[in-house]
Amino acid sequence: MVRPTFVITGIFAFVIIQTFALIFIYSRQKIDLSPSDEQNSKAHILILSSWRSGSSFVGQVFSQHPDVFYLMEPAWHLWVRMHQNSAKVLQMAVRDLVRSIFLCDMSVFDAYMSENRLVSNLFQWEVSRALCSPPTCDYYERTDLSNDTTCKKHCNMSKFFKIEEACKTYSHIVLKEVRFFDLKSLFPLLTDPSLNLKIIHLVRDPRAVIKSRDKSVYALLRDNRIVLDTNGKDIEQNKAEASNYEVMKEVCRSHIQIHETATKKAPDFLKQRYMMVRYEDVVRDPLNEILAMYKFADLSLTPKLKSYIYNITHGTGTGSAFKITSRNARSISQAWRTEVPFEKILKIQDICREAMNVLGYRLVETEHEQKLLSLDLVLPLRKYKFTWLSSDENSV
Repeated sequence: MVRPTFVITGIFAFVIIQTFALIFIYSRQKIDLSPSDEQNSKAHILILSSWRSGSSFVGQVFSQHPDVFYLMEPAWHLWVRMHQNSAKVLQMAVRDLVRSIFLCDMSVFDAYMSENRLVSNLFQWEVSRALCSPPTCDYYERTDLSNDTTCKKHCNMSKFFKIEEACKTYSHIVLKEVRFFDLKSLFPLLTDPSLNLKIIHLVRDPRAVIKSRDKSVYALLRDNRIVLDTNGKDIEQNKAEASNYEVMKEVCRSHIQIHETATKKAPDFLKQRYMMVRYEDVVRDPLNEILAMYKFADLSLTPKLKSYIYNITHGTGTGSAFKITSRNARSISQAWRTEVPFEKILKIQDICREAMNVLGYRLVETEHEQKLLSLDLVLPLRKYKFTWLSSDENSV
């Protein structure tokens, strides 16, 4: 009788062990077969702005963070390849491209770039610290602060597939885009269960923007044609300046639409996922404003980044278009007040009057007011009432 009892006990023990083994294997398979779980653990941040509004600087502040995988304006490739279309027509394609990148699926570039491509074929790749450090390139450590000139010299032959490999190793994926004009077009991304998306909406005084655009007028001609939907026709050189004002009209309209959608007509899924930032506030108080953006994005400010932010905003350089260098950021942000003719100021104020009122920029009535630098034209930002907050929270 002893032997059968022993056999039964052994069989029972085997069944128990096998059952636990199967449960363990099944649970591991569930984890492996659920990429959305991995994506949900990532933070996806979209810096939503317009041309010449300080977005390259804000992008760099995120790019240099060791937890961030950053790309600057990936939709540039889409607009170049499909330049015969309007911004409105391209908006859905841009949204789909952004979603794929947030999911680290870089095959989305197949439609817009050559087959045998390198990392260096990606627009402004060198400003991404993540593409200058492992696993993309071994020149910088992941905790280093990168330099775009040095990166271009040492990392320009990295294989394109390394971008996807690198993306998957970061907790935060940050994209900067200037090619969205309607917040509602992003609603599918905000409701996508595979994404954990937050939006930083960066704006700038249109009077400063037009000054910067005038310096880069020919570099922006293709983008102007797409925004204005001129069906691919070249804008005549003598009409280039006029096109700048027409584009600014569309940009200011879009800022109103985006902000009012987020503050006055906000659906529940926008709760705590939209933040408006004025460039002027950032350059006046860089550390506190960037700390607020980091907090919004669930990032911490390291001592190394704190020094970097101070140095990049308190330099002696005058700055140049499309390149981030150490400069006196606050002084440069006010340069329009002494350098732009008053007639131009009146024109841009007329075009963007409503947006300036919404965003908190004071209009000037005379040339004396324009040049009186002691007169503050950046008004205190009103505490907008968000529909998802209780009355107590709104009153804070």
